[in-house]
Amino acid sequence: MEKESCAIDDPCAVKTNTAEILPIVDQKVLNSKKGIFVFKRMVDVVGGSVGLVIASPIILGIAIAMKREEPNGPIIFSQTRIGKNGKPFKMYKIRSMCIDAEAKLETLLAENEIQGAMFKMKDDPRVTKVGKFIRKTSIDELPQLWNVVKGEMSLVGPRPPLPREVKTYTIYDHQRLLVRPGCTGLWQVSGRNNVHFRDMVALDVSYIQDMSISNEIKIILKTVWIMLNPNGAY
Repeated sequence: MEKESCAIDDPCAVKTNTAEILPIVDQKVLNSKKGIFVFKRMVDVVGGSVGLVIASPIILGIAIAMKREEPNGPIIFSQTRIGKNGKPFKMYKIRSMCIDAEAKLETLLAENEIQGAMFKMKDDPRVTKVGKFIRKTSIDELPQLWNVVKGEMSLVGPRPPLPREVKTYTIYDHQRLLVRPGCTGLWQVSGRNNVHFRDMVALDVSYIQDMSISNEIKIILKTVWIMLNPNGAY
């Protein structure tokens, strides 16, 4: 790929071998958003802390149901993800898959239903009965509020990728790592699993370029609506 130079008011771009022009976030654009980053961090600390208190009884109820289905399995699942500027961290989720899910992944890669550096399968045989419910309602994501409070994630931002996914990233894809990853984002409120990886990256780049307080609020409100009316989660 070849990066072209551009003026401040003209979005930079990556030119692919198919002559398609893809936008590149200008560092000056990020530098101009320092106030928004401060606002986001304040909202993350307050919202994440309050969210954890509210989520506690929900997590407890799910934990009881999980122990009935798989008595020996852990409740919380941690997984290495890649955060801002490529820094790895442990992301927390309520376990929605069988205990040996990672070992079974290799046998299912051919069934991937998302184009690009992600794996999604609508009828993934590794998902437990309780897991199907918490994925549909996004309850499995609630422990990530702790990642938010710790500063590893934000309430809103690109979803944190797996290390093996980042290894396949292009220069364009790496822009997803310019900001803290989020519990929700423009991708989740724009089709979720019905959106291919290429489109997801485009949405993430658009989010970073147009980051504003009003857009943060809109994404959070849309996320709440989607959680109450799930349509594309699995």
